[in-house]
Amino acid sequence: MLIDRSLFRTVGRRQLLARSGAGFGILGLSSLLGQAQAAHKPARAKHVIHIFLNGGISQVDTFDPKPTLDKYDGKPYPGGDLKTERKTGALMRSPFSFSRHGQSGLPVSELFPHLAKLIDQICVVRSMTTLIPNHEPSMLMMNTGHVQTGRPAMGSWLTYGLGSENQNLPGFIVLSPGAPVVGAPLWGSAFLPSSHQGTLIGTNAKDPRDAIAYLKSPNSGQHQSEQLALARALDEARATTSGGDPQLDAHIKSMEVAFRMQSEAPEAFDLSREDPRTLALYGEGAFARSCLLARRLVERGVRSVQVYFDKGNPWDHHDDIFLHRRHARTSDQPIAALLTDLGRRGLLDETVVVIGSEFGRTPVVEVGQGGPGGIRSASGRDHNPFGFTVLLAGAGIKGGQAHGATDEFGFKAVKDVMDVHDLHATLLHLFGIDHTRLTYRFAGRDYRLTDVAGRVIGGLLNDGHAG
Repeated sequence: MLIDRSLFRTVGRRQLLARSGAGFGILGLSSLLGQAQAAHKPARAKHVIHIFLNGGISQVDTFDPKPTLDKYDGKPYPGGDLKTERKTGALMRSPFSFSRHGQSGLPVSELFPHLAKLIDQICVVRSMTTLIPNHEPSMLMMNTGHVQTGRPAMGSWLTYGLGSENQNLPGFIVLSPGAPVVGAPLWGSAFLPSSHQGTLIGTNAKDPRDAIAYLKSPNSGQHQSEQLALARALDEARATTSGGDPQLDAHIKSMEVAFRMQSEAPEAFDLSREDPRTLALYGEGAFARSCLLARRLVERGVRSVQVYFDKGNPWDHHDDIFLHRRHARTSDQPIAALLTDLGRRGLLDETVVVIGSEFGRTPVVEVGQGGPGGIRSASGRDHNPFGFTVLLAGAGIKGGQAHGATDEFGFKAVKDVMDVHDLHATLLHLFGIDHTRLTYRFAGRDYRLTDVAGRVIGGLLNDGHAG
C-alpha cells in the first residue's frame, strides 16, 4: 500500500523528501534510502534481462511462419500497397524452413536451432504492435514507453520502485559492444533521480573490466572515503538549513555506488573465473560475453540488465533478408545458453527474460533504388510496427505457447493484440508492481512507465491471473 504523500514531511533525511516534489510512494522511498524493498503485491520476478536485437528482426522468418506466403510468393498483397516507411513490392515467402519442436510443437525457423530446443520454456508473443515505423521512436517506445526522449527507461523505473539487491553494483546495467541508435536516452533516468540511470558497459574488449571507466581510481580507498564523507556532511548541512537538494543527494548516491564498485565490479566482470564448459556453452564474441555477463550480474543481485546485439541497427535488413542467417548464428547459441544457465542455477524462476526488437518486418519485398538504372527489387523487408514477435521466458511466464496472432500474411496483429504499454504493465506485474501506481510527480503531473494506457495480459502468465 502506498504511503500518502503528505506523510513524507515526517520522514527523516533532513527533510529531503519534502523538497523532492512530493512524488515518492513507499516504492521510491525504499529505493532512495536503501531500506526494505516494497511492492504492491507478491512478486514472481526479482530481475529482468532484456535482450534487444536492435534493427528489427523479421517475425515471418523466425517465429511466426506463414504458409500463405509460400502460396502467394511473388504476387501482389491483396490489400494493396502496404503503408510502411518505404516503397514495397510483391509478397515474399520466407527463404528459411520451419519445423516444430518440444512438447508444445511450436514452429521455429532453421535460424534458431538452439532456441528451438528450449521452446517449451518460451512464450512466443506474435501480436506485438508499436506506433511508428522508424527506429528512433520505436526504440524509445520499447525502452521508455514513449516515442520521444525525456522519459525514464523501464530499468530506471524498476530500481526507483524496488531498489537493488546489491548496493555495490548499479541496479540497472546496459551491455553493448557499441552505441545503438538513440544511445543514452534509451537507458536514461530522465526526471527520476540520476542514481537510477543505466550504467553502460562496453563488451567489445575480451576483458569487460577494461570497459568500465574509472574502475581503477588513482586515489587510495581511504582518500575516496574521506571525499564521500565530506560530500555527505556538506549535503546534511545544506539540508538542515534549506531543506536539501534531491539532485545533489542522487549524485552523491551515484558516487557512493561507483566507490563500492571498485571492490566488487572486478570480480563480477572477470569472465576468466567461469568454468571452461560454461564459456563453451555461450560461445565466443561480444554478444556471447554480454549474455554471460547478464547471468553473472543478476546472480549478484542487479535488478535490470539490458543486452544490445550490437551498435547501430544490425538487424535492419532492407536489402537482403539472408543477412538474418549471419546474425542468428551469432545470437542463437548465447541466448539459449543464457536461458539454460539461468535454469540450472535456479535463477530463471526469479528472472524474466525478454527477447525482441523495436518492431518487425513486412511480408512483402522492399523495392529499393537501384542507382542510375532505376528501381531494383531486393530480397529485403521494410519496417513493420503493425504486428511482430517478442519472446518471453522465466519468472511467472507460461512457456510453450504462442500468444496472439498476425493475419495470414504476417503483416498485422489480429488476435489478442498487444502494444508496448501492455508488455510493460505485464512485466511490472511480475515484479509485484501495479503499473498505475508506480508514479513520479514532475512538471505538475504524475508520470508512469505506461503513460495512460497498458493492461496486464493474464494469458502470458503461468497462472493466467492478471489481478
